[in-house]
Amino acid sequence: MSALTVRLPNSVHQKVRELAEREEISVNQFIASAVSEKMASVLTIDYLKAESAKGNRSDFDYFLSMVPNNAPLAGDELPSL
Repeated sequence: MSALTVRLPNSVHQKVRELAEREEISVNQFIASAVSEKMASVLTIDYLKAESAKGNRSDFDYFLSMVPNNAPLAGDELPSL
């Protein structure tokens, strides 16, 4: 594990302390969790962008054409505007 010095505005630091206390965890655990959540979000976006780049419109249209054109089930209708 490594150490990292982070400069936070006093108001942010105070709120982090309050939230960590509310969650009954240390400030360090709170920040590590927050960073992990942000990393997961960014990596998910990167993954989805990479996967979408592999697709093509003709394949999408082909598979969509295989879906039957049935009326929606009761309760699945679009609301009237």
